[in-house]
Amino acid sequence: MRRAGTVVGVTQGVAVVRSTDEEFPDVGAELVDERLDAVGAVVDVFGPTGQPYLAVSPPSDRAVTRLVGEVVYAR
Repeated sequence: MRRAGTVVGVTQGVAVVRSTDEEFPDVGAELVDERLDAVGAVVDVFGPTGQPYLAVSPPSDRAVTRLVGEVVYAR
């Protein structure tokens, strides 16, 4: 596992993750939290190339607003 970034917000049911650096997970990659619980899949990458943002679609049973401020990891 490697660190993907920090959840900085939620919009329209999608978690927005600020990547830690230029190395970021690909679209379709699964992300997990510290407890290895599924956070969701990367559906889009946008923003500056140095530290892009990742749009993450969570599983239907996951409350994404609780993730704001948490570090997530690529599986």
